[in-house]
Amino acid sequence: MIRLIELSLPLDHTDLDLKSAILRRLNISEDKLVDYTIFKRSYDARKKNTEIRFVYIIDLTTDDDERLLQDFKDDVHITRSPDTHYYTVANAPANLTERPIVVGLGPCGLFAALLLAQMGFKPIVLERGRDVRQRTQDTWALWRKGELTPESNVQFGEGGAGLFSDGKLYSQVKDPKFYGRKVMSEFVKAGAPDNILYVNKPHIGTFRLTGIVAKMREEIIALGGEIHFEAKVADVMLEDNRVQGVQLADGTQYFSRYVVLALGHSARDTFRMLHEKQVFIEAKPFAIGFRIEHPQSLIDQARLGKYAGHPELGAADYKLIHHAKNGRAVYSFCMCPGGTVVAATSEVGRVVTNGMSQYSRNERNANSGIVVGISPEQDFPGHPLAGIELQERLESVAYTLGGSDYKAPAQLVGDFLQGVPSTSLGGVEPSYKPGVHLCDLAAALPEYVIDAVREALPAFGKKIRGFDRHDAVLTGIESRTSSPIRITRDAESFESLNTRGLYPAGEGAGYAGGILSAGIDGIKVAEAVALKMLRDMSESA
Repeated sequence: MIRLIELSLPLDHTDLDLKSAILRRLNISEDKLVDYTIFKRSYDARKKNTEIRFVYIIDLTTDDDERLLQDFKDDVHITRSPDTHYYTVANAPANLTERPIVVGLGPCGLFAALLLAQMGFKPIVLERGRDVRQRTQDTWALWRKGELTPESNVQFGEGGAGLFSDGKLYSQVKDPKFYGRKVMSEFVKAGAPDNILYVNKPHIGTFRLTGIVAKMREEIIALGGEIHFEAKVADVMLEDNRVQGVQLADGTQYFSRYVVLALGHSARDTFRMLHEKQVFIEAKPFAIGFRIEHPQSLIDQARLGKYAGHPELGAADYKLIHHAKNGRAVYSFCMCPGGTVVAATSEVGRVVTNGMSQYSRNERNANSGIVVGISPEQDFPGHPLAGIELQERLESVAYTLGGSDYKAPAQLVGDFLQGVPSTSLGGVEPSYKPGVHLCDLAAALPEYVIDAVREALPAFGKKIRGFDRHDAVLTGIESRTSSPIRITRDAESFESLNTRGLYPAGEGAGYAGGILSAGIDGIKVAEAVALKMLRDMSESA
């Protein structure tokens, strides 16, 4: 196949216009073009007062690809298409006597289990939370009634934390083997819209993700896998620094020498158990801050200008960063166009925020985390779990500031910048449920975070007009941006540095950040487990 890059067309072009542009660019007649597919479609809205156009990468086949490649050998925009297909690295033997265990059914665990099942290894999946249908009901109970179920919420349950998010499917991780394409293809096979395969910043949305995740679970089971919900792993069984299996909170034991730890970043009790078992863990940087809300129309106008509201562009997003005078980096995180701020705690007596959008992205407000990077060396020195303890302290303070009933503390941007408590809302209505309690957010986070955010907001206002408007709403706190620990693994085998057979994976282990990167990591770890199982079987034969 041939790849054609940087093919530019107006926003309102038709499919026929795209085909005609391909023919003109290659200087061939229609009968010479056998087929084409869109690999990627993007647009650039960074330059003001310029026409926004779609830019395509096209993969195509002609009646003579080799001749065409030779004719355009000096044109960097016309090359041979890379092979983006996924090829299975192993197949389980018919006499398989041992089955791998996957702990956690978030994006990483889901894809680790799916790949192991597709290779014939019949994984046993243990998820501490509930299935997606029951989990959704439990999550809505917190949002609507302030009733928290600690093992079934935004953090825990089938689909992981990514289920209640924007369903973003883009990442900055290097992906030379196109594992991301495999992730996307499996989502499409399970019911996601096929445009996620080519749009620049694909997303699915929470409501669609629930059905997709359930269908992928059904495939794992159909291929011989087992999935157990409300199955919290309370212990790992070790012998001579080698994993032998796991024990659940109810005493049930599952034996295997191959355990994938696809923990979410909020599995604090599991982290503590692993630390007590002397599994190697180290602290890592993360970020803390607030959620900010603006009218989506303000962001659309600032980012898209005269194209704001164009149906082909949808709700606009943004990405911002500011380097504060105190040395801190302040940046937007997990921006959710046309979405809502959601209650994301998993622990009694604590408040955590996150952002969520549906596929339509048609809610009134835009929201994003405005967070400040922190590091173990500078901000939480000591033992590997010090970052977790910092999160817990801050989330408890937020709970108290919010009124001790799972409402979140909030403040208008203008009041925050002036250092005075808010007493009433303006034109921006906060979307957080079960509600907000207006206060002074300066008490919610360390002084260096408050100072850096106060400096950053006016700077962001110079990039996006109105970003620092007085009645924009800050809601606290955003504390679980990523895992505060890393369960460090060997770069080649993917096993824990000091515990053989234990495979840390995904966001909780410190190796991913979002649905796509977590899914990619799940695939990598599944391949490593499958190949190791085959080697061990061969050596013992």
